Amino acid sequence: MAHRPTRSDDWGFPRWRSYGDKREATTVKLCDRHGCEEPGTCPAPKSPNSPERWHFCVAHAGEYNRGWNYFEGLSAEDAAAREAGETRTASGYASASHYAWGGSGDGSRSRDEMRALEVLGLESDAGFEEVKAAWRRLAKANHPDIRPGDAEAATRFQAVQAAYEVLRAGDEARTRKPA
Repeated sequence: MAHRPTRSDDWGFPRWRSYGDKREATTVKLCDRHGCEEPGTCPAPKSPNSPERWHFCVAHAGEYNRGWNYFEGLSAEDAAAREAGETRTASGYASASHYAWGGSGDGSRSRDEMRALEVLGLESDAGFEEVKAAWRRLAKANHPDIRPGDAEAATRFQAVQAAYEVLRAGDEARTRKPA
């Protein structure tokens, strides 16, 4: 009668097999985008406040998030009220704003600066020289001396002036060297 060993010769990691080497099949969830065969490693909500999730690959998750608008479907007043309510509870983030990542916007400019760029008709990555050129062009076109009696032009001129002041102050704050 042959002797049957009672102990396994498998000593586990690191001796005889690699880490995580198992005989069972692992479940891989594929990307929910039609025709994509990549693993769906990025969950995304199917609808607001829903526990159901889409599972996208990294490329399709970026495509899904690119068009995301948190305030979609709200009026301007409702969006401002929601933003004010959420800002009120985000005091921890506001206290970290000196690290330059706590503010809103694209990471390099505040929300006010982003709105000012919209007033001037510029992209979010516009440099200060482009800002100055757009400000001069719009100020000349809407100046009250050039267009006397035009109330809309006067309003646009004031908006352009305010936008330039916001962007100038932001640029000065970024370029100022700490002592």
